[in-house]
Amino acid sequence: MEMNFATFKARIADAGDGDRRQEERASVQVAATMRELGTSGVEATVLNVSERGFMAVADGRFEVGSRVWLIFPAGRGRANAVVRWIAGGKLGAEFAEPVQLELFRA
Repeated sequence: MEMNFATFKARIADAGDGDRRQEERASVQVAATMRELGTSGVEATVLNVSERGFMAVADGRFEVGSRVWLIFPAGRGRANAVVRWIAGGKLGAEFAEPVQLELFRA
């Protein structure tokens, strides 16, 4: 009997690894648009953010490792990021370059 196994990536945390975040995240609730490079955008809500990353819920389907644009409302710009995790309808992404938190205020 032949068995097929799905391949997946996993990281096993070292004992005492804890929260790997380097910076505190600010709780926000900001409507934005997210789009994978080369695709059309979907509505998203950013739930927390730091200068280096964010957590959001989005209408689209994204995969870990996807490069995305997070487009801020009211013409405040956009930021490139890489999706690092997906769980329970939420995703976390790391910005390619640090962003100013003022983009999420106002």
